[in-house]
Amino acid sequence: MDRVNDIVRLCGEVAGAPELSHTGRDGAYYKFPLSVRRLSGTEDVINVVITEAQARSLEIKAAPRLYVSGEVRSFNNRTGTGPKLVITVRAHELEFTDRDFENSVELTGTLCREPTLRRTPMGREISDLMLAVNRPYGRSDYIPCIAWGAVARRAAQWPTGTAVAVTGRIQSRQYIKLEGDQSVEKTAFEVSAVTAEAVES
Repeated sequence: MDRVNDIVRLCGEVAGAPELSHTGRDGAYYKFPLSVRRLSGTEDVINVVITEAQARSLEIKAAPRLYVSGEVRSFNNRTGTGPKLVITVRAHELEFTDRDFENSVELTGTLCREPTLRRTPMGREISDLMLAVNRPYGRSDYIPCIAWGAVARRAAQWPTGTAVAVTGRIQSRQYIKLEGDQSVEKTAFEVSAVTAEAVES
């Protein structure tokens, strides 16, 4: 499956200065946190990766919010510190704006493990999905997604290898992990699915 559907649109407030993320064949890349407010008032803080030229443009703040369009990217962290699967947004377009907050994602990928259906402590049904989304030049990004209610029940029946189209939003979620005898607060990133449909590959 070609990567024909990996679209992210965010509009939020820049929550920190760009810092060096990594270097590649095309030069240095930087990342910064973007805070996007939900209707409930909860904020998702999402890491956005930009080029050095884009980082320079962030110094010109002409409006209270920043619009970002791009793709979801994943990185397998082998350093032993921080999360093992790092989720970011690779920005293609940046624009300062006064438009409303926005957080929308469209993904088409392949289930690379069996979905699991479970219940939250509040009794809501939830299904965990791991989508492999191909890039045009052979690599894949592995994107964790969660579905709720009827969508979760339907998704739990799909076998590994099913092609799935998801729409939703990127969310950041805090949780506590025991490391030795210490309780450490961590942040997980995932796509909260509004819709999830099996499609032809």
